[in-house]
Amino acid sequence: MENTSARHRFEHPPITTTADHLKAGRQARKALPRSAHAAYSPDAARDPLGILHEQNEGRLPWLVPLRLERMLQNPFAFYRGTAALQAADLAGAPTTGAGVVLCGDAHISNFGLFASPQRTMVFDLNDFDEAAFGPWEWDLKRFVTSVVIAGRHKGYSPRDVREAAQAAAASYRLGLNEMLELDTLERYYRRAEVNLGSSRYGKATQLVIDRALNASARRTSARELNKITEVSEDGTISIIERPPTLTHVPPENEAQIKEMIETYRHTVSPDIAFLLSQYTVTDIVRRVVGVGSVGTRCFIVVLTGPSGEGLILQVKEAGRSVLNEFGGIEAIVSHLNEPEALTGDHGLRVVANQRILQAVSDPFLGYFTGIGLGFYVRQFRDRNISIDIDSLKLSSFLDYADACGRLLARAHSQSPNAAFAAGYIGSSDVFTAAIADWAHAYADQSYADFVQLGEAVGSGAFTLPDPSGNVALARAQEKAQQVPHTTR
Repeated sequence: MENTSARHRFEHPPITTTADHLKAGRQARKALPRSAHAAYSPDAARDPLGILHEQNEGRLPWLVPLRLERMLQNPFAFYRGTAALQAADLAGAPTTGAGVVLCGDAHISNFGLFASPQRTMVFDLNDFDEAAFGPWEWDLKRFVTSVVIAGRHKGYSPRDVREAAQAAAASYRLGLNEMLELDTLERYYRRAEVNLGSSRYGKATQLVIDRALNASARRTSARELNKITEVSEDGTISIIERPPTLTHVPPENEAQIKEMIETYRHTVSPDIAFLLSQYTVTDIVRRVVGVGSVGTRCFIVVLTGPSGEGLILQVKEAGRSVLNEFGGIEAIVSHLNEPEALTGDHGLRVVANQRILQAVSDPFLGYFTGIGLGFYVRQFRDRNISIDIDSLKLSSFLDYADACGRLLARAHSQSPNAAFAAGYIGSSDVFTAAIADWAHAYADQSYADFVQLGEAVGSGAFTLPDPSGNVALARAQEKAQQVPHTTR
């Protein structure tokens, strides 16, 4: 008789433990000492204006001057729009060789508050246009440099800026250690919920948070509908034009618009797809957004429900990540079902990486492709709001930088190599001090690039918007553009 009591051993590959990753990280210090990260050595052939020219080639030409105008407002605004420059400068820098899913543009203005599907308010990363898979150090260096540039912009003393930079780097180290105390599933579920009158920080910072929460309550689709739309004779909702910021696309593109939304519906979960089936697209406009994104294709789509209720979706172009285009990163996340799609479908790249990095994501998040471009879709104005950095006093600025550093660590902790990074960083200040040094040096570089762009505009090499405001021409040019023809 067959013996069925003996336990059959399931054959499986060896498990690489957290302890293994930590050990590998510590050993990596031999090949690349932690102090080596302090050195910033610009390439003699670096060409920041050339990179900006290259980026502008793929953008809507009449909006490029507006992008430049916004970047030249101040050095911090300039830094917000130059993720590509930093990616090119990081491309030749030494790294530990450990990759994680990267935000790609982790400066402190790309964190914020928004409503979760459960209607609680959360604090998290909120920009993933440049998301990719690559060296964990790259996100950290961009983040800490943003703290330095913001501190200088606010007029803090060099000593206070130094303290803020090193504290920001240390918050990432502490955040990684906190995350690694949890198991993998617990890290996945961990989120930073934000409530009125309840914070780990002091009264001044809680006041900032409370003000942001109260302001977020007014940033809803319903409120935005009342501001920018009107009800047509047939009871449907349409957008009121406000050129050049909001301009309609031609009516002959309605069939393409319908196809666009139908294609997008195939990329959301079944419950959201079923919900959207009850709405009808009733209007679409082109919208100018952001600083670095100005000139890319962005639309607002209004849908009307069976009771006359409105829903607004934002459709935004997703090009190649600057980390890939200018940083030379070719690696992709091998654990996804169709990793090869991330090399060409940039709408999918943005959506996939956003879902990995965020604790909770917009349930309406989806994507489609068309005219050789990727696009992603999200809900417009779902209580999302950013902290007003200009209004922060030093103590609250330090608290905010601390919160952002810990959230960046939480995002990176979703990748297996997070433990490697924690092992490499260790518990001392050697690495954090080196990152602060690098951030100061790169902040100087960014300021020099800012000055160079200003001089280029003065010489006529770059053009700013016509001060007379040629709105009629801009509107005519926008109306001449076709809505993207979509493909699955």
